[in-house]
Amino acid sequence: MADKKEIFQVDSAEDSPGFSLWQVSSMWQRKINAGLKPFDLTHAQFVLLASMTWLASDNKPLTQVDLASHAKMDVMMASNVLRTLEEKGLIVRNPHPTDTRAKSLAVTNKGRDLAGQAVAVVEKIDTDFFSSLGNGVGGFNKQLLKLIEAGGENS
Repeated sequence: MADKKEIFQVDSAEDSPGFSLWQVSSMWQRKINAGLKPFDLTHAQFVLLASMTWLASDNKPLTQVDLASHAKMDVMMASNVLRTLEEKGLIVRNPHPTDTRAKSLAVTNKGRDLAGQAVAVVEKIDTDFFSSLGNGVGGFNKQLLKLIEAGGENS
């Protein structure tokens, strides 16, 4: 059997930032999924619905590409999720006012109400989950934003 040193670059699993990120992400997503279950929303559905609600305040037509870019989600995955949100009556897709190839997305009143309720639950979960970082939450978020910005250069 191969020695760990021949395969891995780290001395222990805890030294791997990718593995640690995986573990934290899995723990956090389990809590988010449990919190969203009463709303009959998946995490992806919530992210797009909440993002649409957030971006709606800009009063500019919102396209699927714009929304997927904001959420850092694959455009085809976003399309499938948006179809489900539309079937649930939470969003509508209308002809875009200037681009005949695109659809303009809008949140329905039902979707806005549901987003408001779900956001409150998710924000509470986030506050509780990240509370162990204490005053370090802001710094942690800045580090995550650095990774997001750097990810754009490499993708």
